[in-house]
Amino acid sequence: MNFIFFHITAASYLIATVIYIVYLFSHNDKVVKTANKILILSFLFHSITIISRGIEAGHFPFTNLHESLSIFSWMIVGVYLLVNARYHIAALGSFVSPLALLFLITASLLPKEIVPLVPQLESYWLYIHVPLAILGNAFFALSFLFGIMYLIQEHYLKSKKVGGLYFLLPSLDVLDELGYKFLTYGFPLLTIAMITGAIWSEYVWGSYWSWQPRQIWSLITWFLYAALLHGRLTVGWRGRKAAIYAIIGFMVLLGSFLIINLLSLGEHGFLR
Repeated sequence: MNFIFFHITAASYLIATVIYIVYLFSHNDKVVKTANKILILSFLFHSITIISRGIEAGHFPFTNLHESLSIFSWMIVGVYLLVNARYHIAALGSFVSPLALLFLITASLLPKEIVPLVPQLESYWLYIHVPLAILGNAFFALSFLFGIMYLIQEHYLKSKKVGGLYFLLPSLDVLDELGYKFLTYGFPLLTIAMITGAIWSEYVWGSYWSWQPRQIWSLITWFLYAALLHGRLTVGWRGRKAAIYAIIGFMVLLGSFLIINLLSLGEHGFLR
């Protein structure tokens, strides 16, 4: 049953993405309202997909790469819906929906079989560490998208050719502030996820830190985001530099996550 809802979810994300693209060209408020409604419906279908898979599996479904990407996509859309309710940034959906669809398409290409939990995962730490890590990544994804939007808006201003997305995107100051805000949400979650992961590692393997590939890249990602936050607070990194740094940080995070899990490197290899 969860596979049926998965395909319905992917199809509805595709429809939402197409309508958002139409909005980018038409600038029609009615079009974007329709896209938002379909995205909300997609999120509900996605929620049903996750719940039904969890019921079939007998545990919360984030124990392989297919499930993790699906949850990641779901959390990104969920965070966006909360952001849009607060800030009403219509154009943001035009970036969120394609990203969510991309992750679902990638998930659809990966093994989907439900398998029993391996002994290492039969712990309550699974339900603390993994959701915190994915939620933190979702906030970083939004910061990444704000960074992209910032660079696009800056390009319009520097070229002195206002048009296209210029009238749909928020001001540079707003984009910069929101990008920073979501970094401050994601960084504590990443930090707590690393701490809980270390505790879980000690519980399972008897060592808080074993220099596994996933641990190393998590630490590298942590330092990248810590450097960005430190730079903003101490030397005033803002604007273009902060946007580029947020984009690089997320690409490193996403790349390490996919490569490590696809290649089954280290003790995190069972999370694939």
